[in-house]
Amino acid sequence: MTELLERVIAQLKTLPADEQDAIASIILEEIEDEILWDKAFANSKDALAKLAAEAMAEYWAGKTQELDPETL
Repeated sequence: MTELLERVIAQLKTLPADEQDAIASIILEEIEDEILWDKAFANSKDALAKLAAEAMAEYWAGKTQELDPETL
């Protein structure tokens, strides 16, 4: 466990149980979200590589235009 995490846990222990549970729920949701994102990206590497190759082919073929934030 890192020093920072140990400090956080020490501070959490000083809070009332309901606040500890609320923060723990937030942390667990974040961890679960990270796992889902990691799985999604791991499963889409080929698709992302294909899209990137297509984008570069369009760029080199002169089929793209510079992004103008004013027109978004």
